[in-house]
Amino acid sequence: MNLSDFTHCAYIAGLLGGLLIGIAAALFVLLNGRIAGISGILAGLLQADKGDKTWRVLFLLGMAVAPFVYQIASDLPPVIIEAGTAQLIIAGLLVGLGTSYASGCTSGHGVCGISRGSIRSIAATLTFMMAGIITVYLTRHLIGL
Repeated sequence: MNLSDFTHCAYIAGLLGGLLIGIAAALFVLLNGRIAGISGILAGLLQADKGDKTWRVLFLLGMAVAPFVYQIASDLPPVIIEAGTAQLIIAGLLVGLGTSYASGCTSGHGVCGISRGSIRSIAATLTFMMAGIITVYLTRHLIGL
C-alpha cells in the first residue's frame, strides 16, 4: 500500500476532517470563549453590535472560501445533488426551523455541546440524527424519492 492509497480512503479523510473540526472548535472556545455553532454565529450576525460583526463575517467567509483553498492542493470531489429546487428550499426551511426550536445546530450541539458534556446537546443531537435517519428511510425506501 502506498501513500496515495490513503488520500483516497474515506475513513482516513473522515478521521482527518473530524480531527480538524474538533481542533478548530476547541481553539475557538479556548481563544474566544464562544461556541462554534454556525446557526448561532449567523443569527448573531443579523442582530450583533458593530464590533461583534467582524469576527462573525470572517468566520462565515472562511467557511465559504475553504473549499477553494483546498482545491489548490487537491481536486474537490464531485458534487451530486439528487434533489430538486423545491425539495432543497423545503429542506432548508425545515433545518432553519429545527435549529430555532433546538436553540442550535449540529455544529453547536453535536460538536461543541457534546464535547462539553451538555445533556441538552446530547438530546438535541440524538434527535437530529434520528430525524435524519427516519427521513432518509422514508424518502429513499418507502416513498422512493
